[in-house]
Amino acid sequence: MTIFVDMDDVLADTYGKHIELYNKEHQQDLRMSQISSGEIWHNVPKVHQESIMQHALQPGFFRDLKPIKDSILVMEALYNRHEVYIATAATQFPNSLLEKSEWLDEHMPFITWQHRIMCGDKFILNGDVLIDDRSYNLEKFQGDTLLFNSPHNVNDTGYNRVATWEDIAKLLL
Repeated sequence: MTIFVDMDDVLADTYGKHIELYNKEHQQDLRMSQISSGEIWHNVPKVHQESIMQHALQPGFFRDLKPIKDSILVMEALYNRHEVYIATAATQFPNSLLEKSEWLDEHMPFITWQHRIMCGDKFILNGDVLIDDRSYNLEKFQGDTLLFNSPHNVNDTGYNRVATWEDIAKLLL
């Protein structure tokens, strides 16, 4: 089975990093539990929204993300059992290409460079399963899709959802 896995908010916690930076920049105490829907910048005062949208352009943003709970353990098990590829839109932000590769080297060294697809649009992917938090990446995929829960996709319908890496393990291992 060929499985493609997104990075941001599937393997790596970008929401958490945005919240951490936002709280530091604006002396706030925003928590993930306070965000029920929408992008992170939709959940802060308008005057602070632009600063959050700039986070991904800052050097180090993608390098220092925390792994999503159980992602490393389940990914290694999937990698040992299936043909697994990272498929991330790394060309969207200038720093992310190198930083995402370094992040994978540190947290998932078993994912070799041959299994890392750093792309723009994921419509080129052809395989059995795509796991992503963005429904627009799942729309054109010909295989099975798993929408990884995130506040920005709570209103998206028509996809099989997974909330945790344990859910993914139950489905694919």
